[in-house]
Amino acid sequence: MDVTLHLAQEPEADELLGRSPLAALVGMLLDQQVPMEWAFAGPHTIARRLNADDLDAHEIAAYDPDEFAALLSTKPAVHRYPGSMAKRIQQLCAYLVEHYEGDPTALWEGAASGKDLLKRLNDLPGFGKQKSQIFLALLGKQLGVRPSGWREAAGAYGEPEAYRSVADITGPESLQRVRTHKQQLKAAAKASAK
Repeated sequence: MDVTLHLAQEPEADELLGRSPLAALVGMLLDQQVPMEWAFAGPHTIARRLNADDLDAHEIAAYDPDEFAALLSTKPAVHRYPGSMAKRIQQLCAYLVEHYEGDPTALWEGAASGKDLLKRLNDLPGFGKQKSQIFLALLGKQLGVRPSGWREAAGAYGEPEAYRSVADITGPESLQRVRTHKQQLKAAAKASAK
């Protein structure tokens, strides 16, 4: 991986996301209940606070939980719920250490198919079906990870130019298209609830 993503809308944070598989996974994990840019800037903030150029699954998994929670809670906080997210990040890193020797690329390098990769992503702590499908679509659309059947496994998120999720954001214009899509979904859900 060494591409430029545009998810945090901050050059240094986006650069880290494009070269660090763990940063991209952590950003995806953080992408809930906060604006997308805040979530995907989180890995860069964590790396800076660790005085590191990258995130390391072994280091994060072994970090004292209270100290790691404090690191994420320091203002500005990495997430709206920094304590619970610190725990989830450490669980994710511990899982990667236990199952993939701490190397997130082993998740997809050993995948036999898109379906297999989706299952591997679903097995990650903090990743449900939708988050896994979105991350699979991000891998395929922007990071060149395209096992056989990846689009089908990613569902609607894998469709070309779908503008449904972070997988389709390549700059400010596509960000706005994704936001518009999400607003339309919320409006439709609200209307049907009446």
